[in-house]
Amino acid sequence: MPDMKIVTQVKLMPEADQAAALGATLRTVNDLACRVSAVAFAHGVPREYELRRHTYAHLREQGLGAQAAQHVIKKVRDAYTTLHANIRAGNYGKPGSKRRRKVESKPVAFRPGAGQPYDDRCLSWQYDQQTVSIWTTAGRLKGVRFTCSAEAFKVLQPYRKGESDLIERDGVFYLIATCEVPEAERYEPDGFIGVDLGIENIATASTGYLAAGRGLNRYRKRQLALRAKLQKKRTKSAKRRLKARARKEARHAANQNHIISKTIVTEAERTSAGISLEELKGIRQRVRLRKPQRVALHSWAFAQLGDFIVYKARRAGVPLVFVDPAYTSQTCAECGHVDKRNRVDQGLFICRGCGVVAHADRNSSHNIATRGESVWNAGRESRVPATP
Repeated sequence: MPDMKIVTQVKLMPEADQAAALGATLRTVNDLACRVSAVAFAHGVPREYELRRHTYAHLREQGLGAQAAQHVIKKVRDAYTTLHANIRAGNYGKPGSKRRRKVESKPVAFRPGAGQPYDDRCLSWQYDQQTVSIWTTAGRLKGVRFTCSAEAFKVLQPYRKGESDLIERDGVFYLIATCEVPEAERYEPDGFIGVDLGIENIATASTGYLAAGRGLNRYRKRQLALRAKLQKKRTKSAKRRLKARARKEARHAANQNHIISKTIVTEAERTSAGISLEELKGIRQRVRLRKPQRVALHSWAFAQLGDFIVYKARRAGVPLVFVDPAYTSQTCAECGHVDKRNRVDQGLFICRGCGVVAHADRNSSHNIATRGESVWNAGRESRVPATP
């Protein structure tokens, strides 16, 4: 089976002088990245080789090592690749819009604490001592201690491979390490668990598991009110608080998505079932909601939840399929009758055909499970060679 890439975060615990060197290094490389970005912007963002010809010698003159200089140039080029992809996808608005013109009119900028990639020439790990040796502008730092969870360490030691990113967040340094973990062998599923994603309930599984509800919705409403209060102030401290709160909300969302996805995948693995997940692409465009619900839709990381379910399923060997969720909320899971009026309200489903009464999201999850089984069987049949 092929390997899958995941990232593991470790927290560095440097001494005072080591922390000063790491901070100075990040400030230096990101300041130089801004200069390289200005050169790239002035030359129409050339390819990496061409950009290196314009900037490599200058970076070496500023005291960067050969590998660090290469990484700065690659980081800048990758940033422009991401920017252009977002522009093409319309994430900055339509051509000619104010936001898009603003983005296209200036070079990409890098924060002083933005991540800097390190390869094995610039960074080495001593797992027994839980220390790293890392390049800085002040020279090589040896014996910089790090810490992480026991589960993360089990992944880090045997599977770490490739680059790691050094970042600074609120005065704390972290290494984001790339690990290539082998996928588990997929088993033949005994049925499928359907997962319905929604607003009132983030995820509802056909097993009866229901995530979110009032607790998470209360949290989101409270965060929305706090953001609005801070945005009205328009002071520097308010903006600083808003940034910190945004990071806190993102961590909370990621934690909840980890809990939801782990619960679903663990149950599927325990029962030897597969997972049927609704296709997430375009969920925000295809779902029509009243104005008060739109904020809730756009404030939850559905794509992240889907990604977590996918990679956890791959690691556990759980079969997973994506299905078209069209009409799953209007279709009776018992008799298959489709009627818009079947969905009485957000939480209630009453079939006009057979009269069955069910929880609306649970009914949808059963439909998604049925479609998943059909998709899996169709794929399995297509792999069987034709009879001569």
